[in-house]
Amino acid sequence: MLNVKNLSFSYSKTPILNNLTFQVDQGENLAIIGESGSGKSTLLKVLYGEYDLNFGNIYWKDTEILGPKFNLVIGYDFMKYVAQEFDLMPFISVEENVGKFLSNFFPNEKQKRTKDLLDVVELSDFAKAKVKTLSGGQKQRVALARALAKQPEIILLDEPFSHIDNFKKQSLRRSVFKYLKEKNITCIVATHDKEDVLGFADRMLLLNNQKIEAYDAPEHLYKYPKTPLVASFFGEFNILNDQIIYANQLKVVEQSDLKVTVNRSYFKGNTYLIESHINNKTVFFEHPKKLKKEDIVYLKLVN
Repeated sequence: MLNVKNLSFSYSKTPILNNLTFQVDQGENLAIIGESGSGKSTLLKVLYGEYDLNFGNIYWKDTEILGPKFNLVIGYDFMKYVAQEFDLMPFISVEENVGKFLSNFFPNEKQKRTKDLLDVVELSDFAKAKVKTLSGGQKQRVALARALAKQPEIILLDEPFSHIDNFKKQSLRRSVFKYLKEKNITCIVATHDKEDVLGFADRMLLLNNQKIEAYDAPEHLYKYPKTPLVASFFGEFNILNDQIIYANQLKVVEQSDLKVTVNRSYFKGNTYLIESHINNKTVFFEHPKKLKKEDIVYLKLVN
């Protein structure tokens, strides 16, 4: 278990994180979300021991995570951190990068483990390719495989799929997070992408104004958003009668008290996001068909 107690951190005199307390169980997937500059990446670095705390404590099981004041070498054997800068060896092959820190005393086991990890990150076809020839997304996948090679107890991922194109993201997410669950590896992922969270994270932690604004299961936070910032992570929403209502909760009906005028339709694949207005207030709702500008429609809340 990762146990964070009253964590506070600042760069010089600029406070970044203030009095954070939370726990992450063995094998749990925690997603850290928040706006740019909210401290997501900084929190991961602090958890890794890259910085010294101003106040508070971090424990992994019985081991206290300490910063550079206490450790000549940053980090711990049981923890791996995959940053947005990949720190790979460009002039050797993909499989050599992944197997670099595996023991040579068991060559057959090393070869199999390397192959299995390349399967997880969907890079088997590039095993012999030199890293310098890869795209940014492929390098990111090599970094993931290399971090997993020594079977850490906990892994910290900073925007792990940010460089990967949409053609690969979906299957890669499923593969990586499935592997982490199967191996009971605790995962803390900092992300701005809700697709990294929905369906994979056990809990979600929202940072805002240096503090934890929300901390719960994604499904619960989606169904019961307490603040507009929480709701904004999941999609378009409205505030009507002091209530947060998602665009997909409003449906067109023949008659209701909510009469709006259409401004514009945005194609979203299996539906359209319709931007409308009522009394100079913008209202978003979803509809299966494109609507014309100035169309008058009636909306009803459907839970």
